Amino acid sequence: MSFTSGESRWADVALATAARGLATCGQFLAATTLTLTLQSSGAGGRAVAGMLLAATLPLVVLAPLTGRLADRVDSRTLLVGAGLAQSVICLALAYADHPLLVVGLVALLASGLAVAQPVLAALVPAMVLPTDLPRATALNQTAGMLGVLTGPAMAGFLVGGFGSRVPLLIAASGYLPLVVAGLLVRTRRGGVRRAAMPGSPSVGAAVADRDVKAARGWRLRRDPLLVAMVATLAGVIAAVGAINVIEVFYVRETLGASASVYGLVTGAWTLGVLAGAWIFARVAGRFTDDGALVQGGLLLLGGCCAAVLLSVTVPTAPLLVPLWLLGGLCNGGDNVFHNVVVARRVPEAARGRAFAAVGAAVQGAAMFGYLVGGLLLELTEPRPLIVGCGAAGLLVLLGFVVPVRRTVRAERSRIGQLRNPEGPAQTGPAGAEPVDVGPPQAGPAGAGLATSTTSG
Repeated sequence: MSFTSGESRWADVALATAARGLATCGQFLAATTLTLTLQSSGAGGRAVAGMLLAATLPLVVLAPLTGRLADRVDSRTLLVGAGLAQSVICLALAYADHPLLVVGLVALLASGLAVAQPVLAALVPAMVLPTDLPRATALNQTAGMLGVLTGPAMAGFLVGGFGSRVPLLIAASGYLPLVVAGLLVRTRRGGVRRAAMPGSPSVGAAVADRDVKAARGWRLRRDPLLVAMVATLAGVIAAVGAINVIEVFYVRETLGASASVYGLVTGAWTLGVLAGAWIFARVAGRFTDDGALVQGGLLLLGGCCAAVLLSVTVPTAPLLVPLWLLGGLCNGGDNVFHNVVVARRVPEAARGRAFAAVGAAVQGAAMFGYLVGGLLLELTEPRPLIVGCGAAGLLVLLGFVVPVRRTVRAERSRIGQLRNPEGPAQTGPAGAEPVDVGPPQAGPAGAGLATSTTSG
């Protein structure tokens, strides 16, 4: 793989992270506004699940297309186009009344996210040196999580005071920073990859040719460690993902909380993710192999599931805050760990496809959780469903422990066989063409996925 040469472009990192934070705030402001509006109007779990499915399905269905677009089309063109389109769609959403029209606009809004998400995720590793990647990751995830933290909280207060139209109009402006970032960021990928390489033009062209050649042979299924990591993450999210549908009914109806308290509770998980990003970015830089990061992710996912399971013991909604902080802390650490594995093992020219593929697996698992949560809410109360979510997540996680450990041992054995007394073998992931990466020692990648097992 290749990162930037010369010096890290911190100005580009600042622009990209600021744009991501503001766009994420708009995204979650709109999503929480629609969720609260549906719940307040008397809609049941199936209606909330339907809206969440509309917001997720394009991320899964369009992943093969958007991943290739992120690798082949100028990143500036994609960011500007996606930002403008999402702003216009959200503006229309503020004036939409018919439920079918709302669902259709939500799906279109998610289609824009399906384009912008892999572009931003793949850009951050290209902006900085490998040694600066942990810091860039923490900054990027901080911006995203601040957006996730601010959006639901703003929705809770704005919906209560002004109804649904005002927060949706504000959300529409949140996508315009993507346009600004697309125009001002110097680092570019896709159609201008060679020109974007700093340093000698000949060296940049040679590195770009090497990355393109390696990317042609890259497939997610050819890398057993990546497959094991993605399967574990998707399995746990499928088991716990119903909490996204159940949570609003549990907090508002079972625990009797107001819309403002609901925004506070959902923001607590995000605040934990933010803290976890900075704490585990430091930890990730000390790991010397990908297998250690994958196994560490198993422990962190267990912490997320445990927080969900323990949430049924609280008598009032504010007591959910410390549990959600703990779960978010583990969630943020896992985000950092699995992103560094992707950045280390995927050639630069294929990172758009990689992030889109991983995102599709995660979002597909989340869709399953939304569907199950919506259907089960029609049959029983939220509290027993939350018990089922937490327990199912822990059981799925336990089922993956042995296969993951076997894959990690096989990975370490393969690397050991490829090394010789003269130095480490120059090799990429299993099954792909050799890539000049040396021993895995880069820091975490930009947290473009922002995957959460709950609250977004």
